Amino acid sequence: MANQNTTQEQTGQSQHLITSTSFQILKDLPVPLSRSQCVLHKHEILICGGEGSQACYSYDTLKNEFKFICEYPSDIILRGHCVVKLVDNNSKDDNQITLLSFGGWDKHTLIMKYVSVWSNENNNSDNEKNRSNNYNKWVPFTDNHNNPITIGRIEDIYEGARAVIGGSNNHLLFITYPIDNISVFNLNTFRFIKYSTLLIQDFSIANHCF
Repeated sequence: MANQNTTQEQTGQSQHLITSTSFQILKDLPVPLSRSQCVLHKHEILICGGEGSQACYSYDTLKNEFKFICEYPSDIILRGHCVVKLVDNNSKDDNQITLLSFGGWDKHTLIMKYVSVWSNENNNSDNEKNRSNNYNKWVPFTDNHNNPITIGRIEDIYEGARAVIGGSNNHLLFITYPIDNISVFNLNTFRFIKYSTLLIQDFSIANHCF
């Protein structure tokens, strides 16, 4: 009986230890965010706006600190938008990434060339150069002739849409959106190549994992 009590006590202590060490309190968000979109880049989590806030931040997981990146244009309504990290197979600079923000209630389509806001935090001249070169700010998504591209048809509901990058050259954008739709957009030709529906019944997909 004594051995049983000792075992139960040790088990309880072990469970308490696991519970108390599984999570830690991190720094509060700079602003309240709802339905925000996040992208991982090295040890940074890039937080790209949300309902009620146009602001984008980088969270440094090593420093437990936030730093402001930019804001979405004031005419963009962030309600159920989607942000993905594009893959450039020809790029040798892993310090720069390109983000694609699209969809939502207003079907905006923007891109951002991002370089870490932490790497040049003590070099104001480099920060000014990045801003002047259209880094770290949202600009219209355009084709090879600088014509603006909008992802999504008029009849498509993109509020709560979600997407992943795929294909043999990471050139395809697979988009799932309400009610039960999936489409494939070719990022090289700037055209949709497939529309279809998912085998979903009795409910609509939105703000889901994909």
